[in-house]
Order: sequence, then structure tokens, then C-alpha cells
Amino acid sequence: MENTASQQLKAQQQQLTETTLGTLFKQDNQRAQRFFLSVGELHFDYSKNFITDKVINSLAALAAEKNLAPAISSLFAGEKVNNTEQRAALHSALRAPANHSAISQLVQGALDKMEVFIEKLHQRTWLGFNNKPIETVINIGIGGSDLGPRMVTQALSAYHHTSVNVLFVANIDGADLEDTLRRLNPDTTLFIVASKTFTTLETLHNALSAREWVQNAGCTKEDLHKHFVGISANIDAAKTFGIAEENIFPMWDWVGGRYSLWSAIGLPVAAAIGMSHFRDLLAGAHLMADHFKSAPFEQNMPVLAALLSYWYSHFWGVTSQAVLPYAQRLSRLPAYLQQLDMESLGKRATKQGDAVAYPTGLVIWGTEGTNGQHSFHQLLHQGTQLVPVDFIAVKAPMSHYGDQHRQLLACCISQAQALLQGKTLAEAQNELKAQGLSDAEVATLAPHKVIPGNKPSNMLIMDKLSPANLGTLIAFYENKVYASSILLNINAFDQWGVELGKQLGKPIYTALLTGESDTSWDGSTLTLIEKMKR
Repeated sequence: MENTASQQLKAQQQQLTETTLGTLFKQDNQRAQRFFLSVGELHFDYSKNFITDKVINSLAALAAEKNLAPAISSLFAGEKVNNTEQRAALHSALRAPANHSAISQLVQGALDKMEVFIEKLHQRTWLGFNNKPIETVINIGIGGSDLGPRMVTQALSAYHHTSVNVLFVANIDGADLEDTLRRLNPDTTLFIVASKTFTTLETLHNALSAREWVQNAGCTKEDLHKHFVGISANIDAAKTFGIAEENIFPMWDWVGGRYSLWSAIGLPVAAAIGMSHFRDLLAGAHLMADHFKSAPFEQNMPVLAALLSYWYSHFWGVTSQAVLPYAQRLSRLPAYLQQLDMESLGKRATKQGDAVAYPTGLVIWGTEGTNGQHSFHQLLHQGTQLVPVDFIAVKAPMSHYGDQHRQLLACCISQAQALLQGKTLAEAQNELKAQGLSDAEVATLAPHKVIPGNKPSNMLIMDKLSPANLGTLIAFYENKVYASSILLNINAFDQWGVELGKQLGKPIYTALLTGESDTSWDGSTLTLIEKMKR
């Protein structure tokens, strides 16, 4: 039998299909103020959603029925919320203020070690094999060891230190590494190899090729430690590679990859912006974590975002969500959120191991505004799918071109307005008549200009794109994902689906190398191997 909150939500959804978002605003001139929250300098306007006070109350009741409050407490208490791997998920401890706990001492020790390394880089006292200061740092990692640090490093380019340039390599495609190295000097290049096991296929092969590049330039095996540092739990493998033990930064099994940018995985971020700004990033994330832990559901920013996603996927048939940052420096945010959200919520088994009988993760997609307006926004406005949108805007200009920033903000706000408002057939007809078209031409063209509107969206506003505010924004999405996993009764911290392709890739690589295939493989795989060999 359905729970009470779900029954209420089903009835409320039926009622809302008989009205429009525009009507809801007309009925309540305080709607935009009431459905608005702030945490620090991050603001959340969720008024353009199919919600009423009754819907919010029902969604909060649903969260209570799903035991969200004790689940949040379990997360912060360090309980084994990752039940399939019997691990805690203590990424929140990475950005918490120092205390006397054992975990805090580990975290602060790692931060102190990072600070020593960064100071040497920025003071140009870290020298390569030819006694030249390091000028370029290249992070070699993939997934959580790449997406978060790469996104944050790009987003905070206004805070970059002038002494080093930070780059990223992830893809097993050798062109990624080759194109990155093309104009660099091995004498002045340092690599960060980020891999918990130090066996990740893409990372290991890129690191081996980078090592060969440095050695071909004259670096001896004894001097490799001047050009490579590691972030790994496998100290022996990192040392065997050529990394000095004192240059290996820790990774812990109580932090998942996609939640790890706050740890030593953030070393390239710190190299780019300095440790002071990196600590500001952590402080901003901690601010959101405190809010998530303590605010009532009806006023809890990540919880409300999770409830809205649940509302649309379970009661409105929504299958995807667009994330549209109107900030060029946040152009990597959708890719980062794809891993954070879809790797966490793309599950088909409950925490108890039963097959789920309901939708789990949404497909997350998007790009930076205004580029998206000239590509896929057409589908958002006139397509037949309902796609909720997260718009992200930054109040303060991010360049010296102030009027362009006003244009950017105008585009962002107007896109949200257009999704809400749309254009009726009568409005399209009047518009065309005003242009001097004949009645016959108006009748032919007007239906093509109808835009239904009534499309939901959120607006997230940062006062400025600073390290602290970016930390708050990222932690907002992190905690939204965890809350969503509790509502869905799934484990947000494993990713077994990722493993199958890795397992199958090894024998296929051998087949491509040796020409000997497993005849039990499907015909398509055998044919593809044969064609690729040729």
C-alpha cells in the first residue's frame, strides 16, 4: 500500500496539471520571496516549479517517511553508509574545521603536507633534474581524480598563481597526453599521478608515457622524484614507479573518488590557486554541510533540490535535467555533475539488494550559457519532453567587460522567463500581423512559433565566483545527491556498473595485440576486433 505522502503528492500533481506556473505567480505575489533560500553567498530561487505550500509539506513528509533525518546523521557520524563496500563516506570531514579526532588529524596532516609542497612550487624552489624551477604541473588522473580538480581549477582561474601553469590529462587516448606535452619543456614540468590503487588503466599508462618523455630528455631514474609526485593508497607501487615516499600524498577508503576533490586529490587545485584559497574552498563547502545537517527539510537547500528531482522523476515522468551555468569558467561543471549524480544514482538495486521498481537517476546534461541557447535550448522551449533546468548565475562580473556581463545575466534570466512564460498562438498571430504578413501567411506560420512555456527551472545565484562560494555550490550538489539516494533507497557510494567494462577490456586488448579472440564472444565483438586489427 502506498504511503500517505505519496498519495497526497499524486493528487497534488493531478491538480497542478490543471493550472500553469504563470497562474501560480498571479495567485501569490509573494511566491518568488517565499520559495527562495540563501546559504552564505549562494542563493536558491525555486519558485518556478510545480509546487505549492501543500506540495512542499507533502515532500517534507515523504522525506520523513524515508528516514532522511537519521540517514543524514549517519553520514556525518561516520557510519558505514556505503553498505555494499562496508565503508563510511566521510568527505564532509575533509573540509571540517580541525578538531582532536583521529580523522581530523589525518586530514590536517595531509593539508599541511600539501602546503609545504605548494610553497616550494610557488617560491620556485622545487627544481627539476636540470636544476630549473618547475613551471608546469600536469595532473594525471581520471574520473574523480580529474573531473572535480579540473572543473575547480578552471572555475577559479581569476585566482591562479603566476608561478605555475596547471594542466590535466585523463584519456587513455595518447593524443590527450601528446597534445598537452607538445609545447612543454621536460626540465620544468612536474606530474601529479592520482590513483588510489596506482593500477588505474588510463592513469598508469599516461604516467608511464610521461615518465618516458622525461627520461628521454635526460632525466635519470634517480632524478624522477623531482618530476613526479603521487596521490595514492598504494605506496609501494608509487615508489616502484619512481616517486619518493615523502612525495606520496594519502588517499583513504572512507572517501569515494567523486567526493574527493577536498582531499589531496585537490593538489592541482591548490597548485593553481594556493593553499589559502584552497582552504577557503573547503570552508565554503563546510558552510553548506552545516546547513544540510541542521536545517529543517522545508528550508534545507540540498534536501529541497533532491525532493524536487524526486517529484519530477516519480510524478511527472521526467528522465533528464539540464544544468546551465551562465559563467564561462563553470563550463566544466555539467561534466563534473554528470559523474557526481549519475555514478551515484544510476542504480537498479535497493540498499537491501532488491530490484528497484521505480526511476532512479536522471540524465544530467548541459553546457555553459549562452552557447547552449544556440544549440539545444530549442528542445527545451519547443520539444515535447519536460526537462527541468538548473540555471547558475554569478552576480559580480568575471571580467573587465561589465556590459557583456549584464548581457549575460539578461540572457540567463530571460531564458528562465521564456521557459515559464512561453508564447501563445494568439501572441504569435499578433506578432506576425504586426510584421505585415497576410492572414494566410499568419495562419501558416503562427503554429510554428507557439512556445508552450510552463517549464520548471531553478536559479542558483552566487554573489561572486570565489573559492568559498564555489565550495558551497559543489557541496550543495553533493548533499543533494546523498539526500536523493536516501529517497530512492539506493547506495550513492558504489559504482559496480563501471567495473564490467574494465573487466572486459583486458581480454579484448589481448585479442587486439595477439590476434587470438575468445570464440564464445558475440559476433559483433569478434567482427569489431577483426576490423580493428586490420
